[in-house]
Amino acid sequence: MVEVEDAVVTLVRLLKTNMRVVNDDASLASVYVSREWLDRELLKNYDGQVTVGLREPSLVKPLNLDHSLTQRVLNFKVDCWAIDKERKQPGTRTRSKLREEILRIVREKRFKPNVTTYDFVGIGPPTGTHKAYHAGSSSELAPGHASWTELAAAEYEKIWSSDDDRFLKSVSVNLEYAMILFRFKFETSRYDPHENNVKKIVLSFEGYGTAPGGNGVTVKVWNHVTSAWENAQTGTGGSDETITITLDSGLTNFIDMNSEGVGYLYVLARTTNPSDGETAAALYSDYDECVLTVEGITHLKFGAHRDADEVSVKPFIGHTEFKVIGWYIENVEAT
Repeated sequence: MVEVEDAVVTLVRLLKTNMRVVNDDASLASVYVSREWLDRELLKNYDGQVTVGLREPSLVKPLNLDHSLTQRVLNFKVDCWAIDKERKQPGTRTRSKLREEILRIVREKRFKPNVTTYDFVGIGPPTGTHKAYHAGSSSELAPGHASWTELAAAEYEKIWSSDDDRFLKSVSVNLEYAMILFRFKFETSRYDPHENNVKKIVLSFEGYGTAPGGNGVTVKVWNHVTSAWENAQTGTGGSDETITITLDSGLTNFIDMNSEGVGYLYVLARTTNPSDGETAAALYSDYDECVLTVEGITHLKFGAHRDADEVSVKPFIGHTEFKVIGWYIENVEAT
């Protein structure tokens, strides 16, 4: 049974994943997003902090006479904080940018706060989060196989976005397929979803494959319980197409999470046909993503917000507080 995710975790992840604040010097601001409360020590190393908590009573509203259908309404308090930083803009200007960014995220994501997209933007060999590997083989290799080679930094850049600058894996050995392995990493300590909270997974591969036996890419997901590649989806194009796998049951079989809350999900893409030893099998990858939907809040809206700068301390702390309202519908039969 899918568990309802802590709504604060959902909102923290939404803000953390989508936060993009640019300083006046064109650098990307470092913003720490977490549960409450303000940590002044953090502000020594970060340009700003955003905190999320439940600070007002929440409601459960019946939507029918037998109360089997209810609306859970949660009242969040969201705060953004910033101080003056040397060689950067004043703290009040950082605070203003944070304020506008929070307003933007909630407006844009108001109908899907429980949906998170993971991709390879900004990922490279040293990042330690998601990983991508390539290989050539006559059979589909398991995730831990020694033949996988991680992409180099310049190769990772080719799968950052859908821009027609593609990573190419080519093999010319007879009966070998060109393959790419994508590893998505989730850490609950970083506010990623726990496997028990996930109710839907959508995996997408954008690219194409060519081979002597015909064009096409086959995409599969690793079931760590059966130790097998499953849920195959195929394309047949000789130019970019998006191949999608949608999972909505047995999801804990595909996210391999340990007791420390670190989990992995593996996706395999290979040419549908192998090389014949003369003409190569070539796999082109442009962009790849994993979209997780958790059980929890499905709507957001703003209540009110106000500036509440703290001027009794030095340096002054620019501070804005928001009321954000989230809700979702529950259908529970009496027993």
